[in-house]
Amino acid sequence: MAADVGELTAAKEAAVNEVTVNRAAADPTGHSGLSISALTRRYGARAVLDDIDLEVPAGQFVALVGRSGSGKSTLLRAIAGVDHEVEGNGVILGSRRVSMVFQDSRLLPWRRVLPNVLLGLPQRGPRRREVAERATAAIAEVGLAGREQAWPSELSGGEAQRAALARSLVREPELLLADEPFGALDALTRIRMHALLRELWSRHRPTVLLVTHDVDEAVLLADRALVLDKGRFVLDLPIDLPHPRTHRDPRLADYRSQLLVALGVPEEAEPPATESGPDLRTEPRSEPRSDLNRELQEVKS
Repeated sequence: MAADVGELTAAKEAAVNEVTVNRAAADPTGHSGLSISALTRRYGARAVLDDIDLEVPAGQFVALVGRSGSGKSTLLRAIAGVDHEVEGNGVILGSRRVSMVFQDSRLLPWRRVLPNVLLGLPQRGPRRREVAERATAAIAEVGLAGREQAWPSELSGGEAQRAALARSLVREPELLLADEPFGALDALTRIRMHALLRELWSRHRPTVLLVTHDVDEAVLLADRALVLDKGRFVLDLPIDLPHPRTHRDPRLADYRSQLLVALGVPEEAEPPATESGPDLRTEPRSEPRSDLNRELQEVKS
């Protein structure tokens, strides 16, 4: 059984590592933003991304909003260079220093927090100490100092996402791709994570592309919001408001309304607003899968 677990561990670690270090194409000019030209991705006869173009300046924080199935996650996977089996064409230029954060933290349950953050980085040779110090600093920066040796099963949902952000930060990305990273968190934790993400962005200034279903999340965090519908961009909306922002700011209402109209949501269908903001989701974090728990117990023993 130990050999089987080892093989499974190696395969899963390789899969997680791929999305943190792989890249579709590098811009020979050193462009650290993002440039996309005539990008198409198809599943059979259906064009999920339909000949799209996009220019994102270096350091810009962009929110990508759309209905389920509009192509948001497909676009992020194309940019990350991990959609090898999908038919398509087009040009994607940007930095090779790309990291991706998912709705699920994707922490490996048989590794503690620090080894999870170090995943894919050189841990032998002359740079070993430097990399370990950088990882420890990233863990502290996301508010998890003292939790370096915790198991993922011992973390709350918010703590697990903080660890995932640390794993991205330690790679010093010039482009950070975030696929609904707060979608599974409760309302209060999401508010804290919003503030943390903006704070980390202000310190490190990567280009950020955040996928979200939440219009309020988009207008609170981003400096530009894109609406994707049926594989095409139907709205490109600059959000020219200073940070930090709050739901109580009346100036957000116009941006929110424009996004909802582009999404095909009539204003009369919106939920009533409250003084503290919209009624955010409070879905509990799902329990870890039983098979992964068994693997973790075997590794611990």
